[in-house]
Amino acid sequence: MEKYKKVKTAVVGCGVISDIYLQNMASTFEILELAGCSDIMPERMENQAKKYGIKPMRLEEILSDKSIELVVNLTTPGAHHQVTKQALEAGKHVYSEKPIDLSIAAARELVQLADAKGVLYGSAPDTFMGSAVQTARFALDSGIIGEISSCYAALNRDSGLLAERYPFTALPGGGIGLDVGVYYLTALLSILGPVTEVCGFVKTLRPERKHTLMSRPDFGESFTLQAENLVVGSFHLAGGAAGTIHFNSNCIQNEKPQMVLYGSEGILYMPDPNQFGGEVKVLLKGQTEPFTLPPTHAYTENCRGIGPAELAWSLRKGRKPRTSKEMAFHVLELLLGLYQSCDTKAFYTMTSTFERPAPIPRGYLGGNYGGMEAEAGLAL
Repeated sequence: MEKYKKVKTAVVGCGVISDIYLQNMASTFEILELAGCSDIMPERMENQAKKYGIKPMRLEEILSDKSIELVVNLTTPGAHHQVTKQALEAGKHVYSEKPIDLSIAAARELVQLADAKGVLYGSAPDTFMGSAVQTARFALDSGIIGEISSCYAALNRDSGLLAERYPFTALPGGGIGLDVGVYYLTALLSILGPVTEVCGFVKTLRPERKHTLMSRPDFGESFTLQAENLVVGSFHLAGGAAGTIHFNSNCIQNEKPQMVLYGSEGILYMPDPNQFGGEVKVLLKGQTEPFTLPPTHAYTENCRGIGPAELAWSLRKGRKPRTSKEMAFHVLELLLGLYQSCDTKAFYTMTSTFERPAPIPRGYLGGNYGGMEAEAGLAL
């Protein structure tokens, strides 16, 4: 692989998800040089800095350090806008955890700011670059199931239990749509392209709950779910197909995700898009049972951090990242447009679009991630 200057990177937000990011960014993706980390809780910041041999830094230090090119924003959803805006204003390239923001207007402000500053801005989820979705896309692009006419995605969770373990999921931005549904929609749209209109139903069922975990100091006390836990909707794709989603976290915690694409010559079944790997199955016309496709791409295990790495390669190669701000904004607008549709009892017409991201090149299948050979594929 041709040598390129590494992209010096700092992480803001040292919560639960930061561990897998820091692990992969420190050891897996050679294009990244992990420089430091920051958090509003000094103990968390110090622990992660010590664990990964990097510098604990205040956010102001990161923003003023001219050698740091990329900021990875892993804060909670409510802090995404402020941290990303500060980083963009400082001229940094930014990769943010999902959701990209909590409102269409706020997200549009950041997209326009990144354009004005001439910097790259990408957003999670990056799981669509994993083996499963890339294998599904390869199969669909080959024409194996013919012309796609519709698609379906469903997910179940327990919002009450999750809120006790991860309190941010009870707050705006932490609901079943913006926190988890984005994985499903990003996977679908990365394959099928943009949406033109959407409608649906959104609700927070049983918002008043009680803490049931005896390990909590507030066991037995009441709390309020402020985030949505039921999202049901339909959308029309620019390519002509129709889609439906059913996200319910007023249910059981053992998830049973479903992702199905219906074509003129067959049906394709995708695994959990919150994961990178999994079995992709196809049922062809005339068959009674689906068969499993062999993986065509690398990145089968949890490789969160591939998004910042691919953005770093995009920076060095002078192209748009696959985890583009335009696609992330479009997914956010789809969800929030669906929420608006519920209020107005009318279809919401999308104002944005995006270019379907290029597939990850094939041929790098060795090991967990595919090693340096697989990373070379991210550069293409």
